[in-house]
Amino acid sequence: MSTVLQPENTDIRSCLLCGVGGQGTVLASRLIANAAMRRGLSARTAETIGMAQRGGSVVSHVRIGSRIASPMIPEGQADVLLGFEPGEAAANLRYLKEGGTLIVCRQEITPVTAALGLSGYRGQDCLDWLRDRSRRCIVLDSEAICRNCGSPKVLNTAFVGALCASGAMGITSEDARQALRARMKPTLLEMNLRALELGAAAARGLISPQS
Repeated sequence: MSTVLQPENTDIRSCLLCGVGGQGTVLASRLIANAAMRRGLSARTAETIGMAQRGGSVVSHVRIGSRIASPMIPEGQADVLLGFEPGEAAANLRYLKEGGTLIVCRQEITPVTAALGLSGYRGQDCLDWLRDRSRRCIVLDSEAICRNCGSPKVLNTAFVGALCASGAMGITSEDARQALRARMKPTLLEMNLRALELGAAAARGLISPQS
């Protein structure tokens, strides 16, 4: 059944998040939307999730603005692409607009086929390919950030921090901190606030003045 969409405002900003199950991409999309709403903006989200809860591809769409007809981002219209895994980022690069911001994780998650020797997948090859095709590419060392925070489960929050520092979606670290305080259990809050700041600091160090 076809759906007739109403015209959208031109103030919409769009972020596509992609990774694999278990990395927290869906929670990250909720944090971004919550941070935007704290600025008085509308936000809409949508997800497509692979067959496996862990290990399957996960793609989340986030769109913020004053009026949004559809949560789904057309190809070539994402202001930001958050790639929680290099191969997933490469597979979804077609969504990123010309001059958009790519934030991608340095570390790969090896697919089952590669682990069985059926594939020659290397995350570094994907990173090289992505750098060649994106003028504004921020590569996060997720292992270092997670090690500093004492948990591998803060990757999603670090990505939100990097997104805020990039300025590409018009939300600030303070917006994200408020969203974290509203959603996180008290026992996990400080760790995630630290990850937010480390992600932001890493992104600031990787964005050149000309970008």
